[in-house]
This record gives sequence, structure tokens and C-alpha cells, in this order.
Amino acid sequence: MRRIASCRTPEMGGQKWLCPACGKIRYSYHSCRDRHCPKCQNDRIDEWLEKQFNLLFQVPYFMATVTVPEALRAVFRSHQKTLYHLLFKASAEAILLLAKDKRFLGAELGMMGILQTWTRQLAYHPHIHFLIPGGGIRKGRWKYAKPDFLMHVRPLSRLIRRKFKELLKETDLYKKVPAAVWRQEWVCHIEPVGNGEAVLRYLAPYVYRVALSDRNIIRVKDGKVTFRYKDSTDDSYKQCTLDAFEFLRRFLQHVLPKGFVKSLSRDVGIRYYGFLATRKRKALEHIKELIGKRLSAKAASYRKKQKEPMTCPNCEEVLLFVCEFPGYRGPP
Repeated sequence: MRRIASCRTPEMGGQKWLCPACGKIRYSYHSCRDRHCPKCQNDRIDEWLEKQFNLLFQVPYFMATVTVPEALRAVFRSHQKTLYHLLFKASAEAILLLAKDKRFLGAELGMMGILQTWTRQLAYHPHIHFLIPGGGIRKGRWKYAKPDFLMHVRPLSRLIRRKFKELLKETDLYKKVPAAVWRQEWVCHIEPVGNGEAVLRYLAPYVYRVALSDRNIIRVKDGKVTFRYKDSTDDSYKQCTLDAFEFLRRFLQHVLPKGFVKSLSRDVGIRYYGFLATRKRKALEHIKELIGKRLSAKAASYRKKQKEPMTCPNCEEVLLFVCEFPGYRGPP
């Protein structure tokens, strides 16, 4: 919290700039580089999107969402590093296994998944989103999925529940889970999402920041924090006001445990499975040939935004670098 609160302030140190035209001095303070900071992670989103767009195929996509039952959330919150990993593993194995069933697709899928732990009001609600191309590899050929159907969610949810239970039994946490969890239905949802680009933009902020961006904080007054959120029922913006300590509590429960990364590859912030797994990337061009189509023009033409030079707020003249001054700075 100290790093995030000090981000881009004099405490972090920074650089001094001078306008050669009007003589105005401007200070540019360092960012904290904390992986949970809503300020300094925005610059990485464009770079991440460019990489992900290059992985898209010209096929319809699906998004699968796997949620955790409410009775499990307390155990998840207390043992995040272990249980997040098990949820990824159980969910991915179940989806890949059902996809190979001839009653559904009968082929090997590829997919990417990302963990999200919050609701729009910052409540703790761990779940995983999987972005899945609508088809797979079968006997060296590409097989398309139906436009509006990938697999039934009821057998998928039960398979995820069984696999998670089996994995949990290998740990000493199994006895901490209420027995009713294994008798209730787990909630899974799969829906078609077009060419996948809109979902990537939706998921991108979850990779590099936590829960809430600065622009959605409306005011901090009298020990209370008011922020806006988008209501999923009607897409309207609403406000939530919390005591400052409750706001901090909700925010901090989404900070990932030390040593846990959302990705199996640290430089991307997302997990890949099936034919999209990192070790199978060499075959992607062959898969694109099997599909017989090129990447969408929108994805292929996507380019990272170029940073503009720092200019004077008075006369818009390009500023000259003067010096750098030290300060506390978080980890890279």
C-alpha cells in the first residue's frame, strides 16, 4: 500500500525538466512498478494486447467462466497460492478432456485463462475466464465447433468439481472444506464472443492491475471512499460508498500472494493450454494454414501506441531533461 500510495510522487524520486522557451520547470516522478498498482501498469496493457492479437485465429471464439462456490471462498482467501493453482489445473483439464469427447467437439482445444478475484464492488469472488477458439485439431485437421455451442456446462461443472476435489485431497486443506461443497452444483458458463478481440480488451486490465482504476474513484471525504462501477444487469454506472478501512480491506484481499504469478510464463500474465501452450507455439502457423484464413485485419494492423515527447503545459514546447533525483522506488 505504501508503494501504491507513493506512486508518481516526490517520495519515489524522478526527473527535472526545463522548457527552453518559457523557462518553466516540470517534475516527472517515478512510478512504483508494483504489479497491483492501477497507475503504472496501464502502459503494459497495449504491449500485452499486441502479443495476444497475434495469437488470434480467424474463427469464432467462446469465453468460459468457472466460479468458486461461496462456501469455498473463505478457504480460498486463506490459502490463495495453493488453491488458485488447483482451480486453474482442474478447470483446464476438465475443459480439454470434454472437448476431446466426440459428443461435443472431438478435438484438441487451445485456450488462454486468466484469474479474476473481485466483483464490481470489490467483493471477494475468485473465478477464471478462459478464451477459447471455436475449434480444434483432430487427426491433423482443423475441426470447427458449432457457432453457438462448445460443450454442455452441467457435465463440465461436475467434472471440474471432481478434479478439484481429487487435487485438494493431495493437500492438507481438504478437511477444511465443508462437505456440502461436494454435493452442490458448481457454476460454469460458456458463451460465444465473436472474434475474441473484445474479450481480450476486457481481460487486459485484469492482467496488469487490481480491481479498480483511479478514474473510477469519485471522491475521498470524511473517512469514506466513493467509487463508480458498472452494473452488469443494465450496463448503467452506479456508485458505492465505503468506510476507508473497509475500502482498503476489499482492495487488499485481491493482492496476489508473494511468489504467485497469474501466468506460467512471467512476461505475459496469462496461462495457456492445449495447442496454445508455450511449448507448442511452433505449430501455430501450421494451425493457421489448416484453418485456411489469415488473422483479422484489425488484429494484424494493431500497433502499440508511441509515447509522445514531454511538452510544456504552458507553451507546448518540447522539454529538455535537466537531472534525475533519487527517492524510494519499488521492485521492477
